[in-house]
Amino acid sequence: MSDADLLDALCAHSGIVCAVGAGGKKTTLYRLLRVHPGTVAFTATTFTPGFPPDLPAEPVLDRSDRIVASVVAAAKRATKIAYACPSDKPNRYAGLSPAQVAECHVRGGFDLTLVKADGARMRLLKAPGEGEPNLVPRASTILGLVSARAVGLPLSSQHVHRPERIAAVTGATIGEPLAPLHLARLIASDDGLLHETGSARVIPVINMADNAGRRAAAMEAAHIALDLSDRYDRVVVAAMTADEAIVDVVMRRRT
Repeated sequence: MSDADLLDALCAHSGIVCAVGAGGKKTTLYRLLRVHPGTVAFTATTFTPGFPPDLPAEPVLDRSDRIVASVVAAAKRATKIAYACPSDKPNRYAGLSPAQVAECHVRGGFDLTLVKADGARMRLLKAPGEGEPNLVPRASTILGLVSARAVGLPLSSQHVHRPERIAAVTGATIGEPLAPLHLARLIASDDGLLHETGSARVIPVINMADNAGRRAAAMEAAHIALDLSDRYDRVVVAAMTADEAIVDVVMRRRT
């Protein structure tokens, strides 16, 4: 697929796009930043690792009380920026408040703002806890990510963030190998990736479908997820680190 097809599939041409869940949020957002032809910002409303050195964006770091002004100033000289606040945690930046992100988007005149709105401790799946995700109220699109690599792995803290919550949402038991059905239930649940999404457009993304077995499992999960909820019209099966990021876009069957 072309860069335009990727932006189309993820409804990421304009507005504020938040990524939640687990299994490639930053990778997905960074890819969108790279391919978008307009003015783009990346930021977070939670802790995030330092920006990659090869990210084609001007980094902007400043205290919370000055970050909005710094972003607005940077937007006058750069078409792509990545911004956050300093943190006392090693190799991590602090996020902004959702209100600050919304203000930066408007005052900076960005075509697109990409927001990491959730943390998953580098696991493959996640169910939200209290107060999560930290979404921007004006978000136009929410990308809900799960990893196809989780299929076949046991439900444990080694592979997923908060396994007890995922068990409650999906019906899987601790230690049980995860199946496409479990991914689909996590995608479709109001206590899973749909949590606190309001009226925003939701696009589930099953990422890391990077071999034949994972693609087949992801496609099965995508079809089940579309049967379980009408909150989204498509599920995107992807391999965001591959040359061709989109494996398939599974659309809801029209009746």
